[in-house]
Amino acid sequence: MRPPILLWCLLLAAGLSLGQSPTRSAEYVLLVASEAADQIAVVRFGSGGGRVEKTIETGIMPSDIDGPHGLAVASDRRSYFVSLAHGQPFGSVWKYSAAGTVLARATLGMFPATISVTPDGEFLYVVNFNLHGDPVPSSVSVLTTEPLQEIARIPTCRMPHGSRINPAGTRHYSACMMDDTLVEIDTGTLRVSRHFILTRGAERGAAGPPAQSKPLPSDSHAGHGTENPPPASTACSPTWAQPSADGQRVFVACNGTNEIVEVNAADWRVTRRFPAGNGVYNLAVTPNGRLLATNRRDQSVSIFDVETGQELKKLRTSRRVVHGVVVSPDGRYAFVSVEGVAAEPGTVEMIDLATLTTTSTVDVGPQAGGLDIWKVEPR
Repeated sequence: MRPPILLWCLLLAAGLSLGQSPTRSAEYVLLVASEAADQIAVVRFGSGGGRVEKTIETGIMPSDIDGPHGLAVASDRRSYFVSLAHGQPFGSVWKYSAAGTVLARATLGMFPATISVTPDGEFLYVVNFNLHGDPVPSSVSVLTTEPLQEIARIPTCRMPHGSRINPAGTRHYSACMMDDTLVEIDTGTLRVSRHFILTRGAERGAAGPPAQSKPLPSDSHAGHGTENPPPASTACSPTWAQPSADGQRVFVACNGTNEIVEVNAADWRVTRRFPAGNGVYNLAVTPNGRLLATNRRDQSVSIFDVETGQELKKLRTSRRVVHGVVVSPDGRYAFVSVEGVAAEPGTVEMIDLATLTTTSTVDVGPQAGGLDIWKVEPR
């Protein structure tokens, strides 16, 4: 049966046709770093799907990979920051203009990874992951954004990852894979204010920095979250710390036990553990109470209801080794980076958070990792 004329008119007025999704009212422009290609891609998602608009070569070592890992856009959207992990021996962070010109560089610790910018845009926090170094406590570097200059290197614990700042800009959170520890830094004093041990059955929080401890049974430098943990392991092996949208809770991705741990930021205690996908890795929250998690060993992305901990949907990605996830400022879409394996390209995948479906996929350079939303443009 043909639809009535009135229905056709309504569909056309809304920019729809039968069987199609709504036309996007905005276009989303992202930046994504490809670690194995020394490349930064500018990717645009619009009504016609996604495409790479431009690629920018990065790094200074002609015979080796510099390894761009973390990426964060400045608050004023006029510049962005990229961590180059593979230094000689130290890594660095580079500041780029919106046009892709290098504005400044600063040397950091070993294997600088995840980056975050404070809400006021004045400071940059970079975890020194120390992936290939000795299993010793590492640090979080704090830099001014203008000029780009390191002002503090705060000792934390072994293999810190997942640098994120609460919405108020008062606390910075990271998680140390080899010490099963969540670390909180007071951004006013530039000191570790509290830490929390996440090992299942041995959870405890305390003031100040964590004490040095012996390696956990599941310790592994090589896997970076891709290797299966020993059977019946209680080690969290945290890879990400994500404050909630209101800053009252901190969600931690336990890559070792395939769980998400919720820590109350006020009284510093575990309030929940709920099951996640195999190799849960990076996290992001939406303004309306959803939590997204990339599953590094499962080739998937999970979407949870924050209040219930229920998994609303698990979406399979086009390639393996799922990495990062960011949410658009309007809360309408999420974007996921997937590394791929061997000679495969990386991908950036767009998820519609209203329909919980993957709507577009774009190939970028291999080992796509750090990504951030640069701008949202009205169509």
